[in-house]
Amino acid sequence: MTTQANDGKVLAMRMWRSMLATQELITCYLGVRLGCYEALATGPATAGELAERVGVAPRYAVEWLEQQAVIGILEVADATLPADERRYSLPAAHAEVLTVSDSPQSMAALALLPFGGVAAALPSLLEAFRTGGGVPDSVYGEDWRAGHGSANRAMFLHELPGWIEAFAPDVHAALSEPGATVADVACGSGWASIALATAYPELRVDGFDLDAEVLADAERETGARGLGERVRFFAMDAAKAEAAGDYDLVCLFDALHEISHPVRVLRTCRELRAEGGTVLVLDAKVAPEFTAPADEVERFQYGTSLLHCLPACLAEPGATGTGTVMRPGAVRRFAAEAGYAATVLLPVADRFHRLYRLVG
Repeated sequence: MTTQANDGKVLAMRMWRSMLATQELITCYLGVRLGCYEALATGPATAGELAERVGVAPRYAVEWLEQQAVIGILEVADATLPADERRYSLPAAHAEVLTVSDSPQSMAALALLPFGGVAAALPSLLEAFRTGGGVPDSVYGEDWRAGHGSANRAMFLHELPGWIEAFAPDVHAALSEPGATVADVACGSGWASIALATAYPELRVDGFDLDAEVLADAERETGARGLGERVRFFAMDAAKAEAAGDYDLVCLFDALHEISHPVRVLRTCRELRAEGGTVLVLDAKVAPEFTAPADEVERFQYGTSLLHCLPACLAEPGATGTGTVMRPGAVRRFAAEAGYAATVLLPVADRFHRLYRLVG
């Protein structure tokens, strides 16, 4: 009984700490969504000044600023002053984490915005669990689209071109040639397309996705970066497309695990590829086999799968129902069913992803 009681206390304390961490993440979500961190990144503010900058009620500004200082995210110049006179600042290192940018340290999209999407989807998730149905991305709304779309932004911009050069030098050489072309299938917000077009100045990239809103986000970003003439986006469901193409590289990045019909999409990628071209698939890094308990990465992948990727995958009739925890054996099986001769795992050093080259 003593051991059981102690085990219960340990779990109870773990749940309390998880609750506390969740509360604090949600208050940070509010700071991102309301623009508070961006406003404080421009300079310190009192509650009244912050309220005016971002358009919130002063009383809420007081409480939020105090809470953020209590948890160590904001600094307060003089805590002894009256509440409406205290001046709060956001350290530069914290601003890098809490605002959306190209920085590898930015966590606003990956860790914070998805809270709003999951909160919006909770009633639908309860129903999906009971019925076995799915929850389409539209239910998760703008927060999920913005967070999910930018979650890999830094990885694509800072790591992807180097991985191609180091581990697929023939692809790097092909993309460096004038007139080279890339098809970015299930491109989402277009960050892989942007990364490749930036790294290879003569490259043309066509991005394909079925979500018109996310494609609009991608078009705005490519336009802002001066890439609009070399990067185009098309609304297309790759699972249903009759595809034929001559692309030097076809990418399917961080999408296969939540695609309802993965074999069909991989077959489309094969058909889009030119003779001698390459198909690269980037997807979740999980253990080769199920083990429990597991490390933090596996826990993260399972949590993401349960709250979004599996329900999104099951949103279409006849869906495979893969989910984020797509082990290498599953990738190889899908690729073989799509007609590829082999699946080669490229040795990229990333904690959350694996990069596969599909051959034949």
